[in-house]
Amino acid sequence: MAAAEVSDDEPATVPPLLHLAARVEDAFHAWRQRRGRRRGFTTTIVPYTGYGTPDWARILCRVVLGRPDGPAKQRAEKVRGWRSFFSIPVDDVEVIATIGGKEYRLPGERGGVIDARVEVSLAPGWHKISLATGDEEPVYAQIFIVDPTIDFGIISDVDDTVMVTSLPRPFLAAWNTFVLDEHARRAVAGIAVLYERLTRSHPGSPVIYLSTGAWNVAPTLSRFLARNLYPKGPLLLTDWGPTHDRWFRSGREHKEQSLERIAHEFPSMKWLLVGDDGQHDEEIYGSFAQRHPANVAAIAIRQLSTSEAVFAGGRSTAAEPAKESSIPWFYAPDGARLASQLTEAGILKP
Repeated sequence: MAAAEVSDDEPATVPPLLHLAARVEDAFHAWRQRRGRRRGFTTTIVPYTGYGTPDWARILCRVVLGRPDGPAKQRAEKVRGWRSFFSIPVDDVEVIATIGGKEYRLPGERGGVIDARVEVSLAPGWHKISLATGDEEPVYAQIFIVDPTIDFGIISDVDDTVMVTSLPRPFLAAWNTFVLDEHARRAVAGIAVLYERLTRSHPGSPVIYLSTGAWNVAPTLSRFLARNLYPKGPLLLTDWGPTHDRWFRSGREHKEQSLERIAHEFPSMKWLLVGDDGQHDEEIYGSFAQRHPANVAAIAIRQLSTSEAVFAGGRSTAAEPAKESSIPWFYAPDGARLASQLTEAGILKP
């Protein structure tokens, strides 16, 4: 069996000394794991959508302890909604990924989230891979292999860009996360149609959804996107709680690092970056465009309504980047008006 691969151009690093909060969190989770196993809980893999090229694939999943009732797929589906935030993460279990008839051993990672890049040989398009631990029945995840000839893709924010969540406001964030399900969340008008038209205008183009949300909500977000007819694509989320060097994770840093990684992974790709003016998307995208102008086709910003801006804690205070950049910027309150501007610019076919 093959081990998880690390690209040759990534320098080896020494594991960092964990922050006190992280050590406390790890000890708490270890106690919960011991208690859960005594109660008969079973290792469960929650699969996420991955992506890659014909030469490599990024595999994403989360390993938790679940109630032993039902097969692996049913247990994974039960880790949803508010229960996902109380599931017990497992970081000491190896996951075996089977891709194209070849097996890869993926070591457990802190917090139970496995994010591994492996060498593969796959044709462009969608593929189904299996994920299992030991003799357990496998669960299945999808990965999208990008054709090397494709030079256009979409990176989209989620909160207040594809669905209205009012995420920055603490009470509403908790309500949306723990109480409401995907049926109660409202899609932003016209964005799903815009993305569908863009993928038809650029066949084979990847769509990546980048959010500051926790991995715990990935199944809920995936169902929301499918129900509202958004194009399929991987979700790049983060993990709540302490990191190795701080009390809380930085959502902005997560987005910045994810964009840098994508630019490194697809050096010849031009991305349409889609966000909103209620958080830091303008600043993040503008800075990325300055560092990687060859990787940005355009930036589209959805303008929040007055009430949405109030719930979101106000609008972005970024300077007017459209006047300072050679990269086109587009502003509109919905997908239809963004589509009109993108059509005039030649990015979207009529």
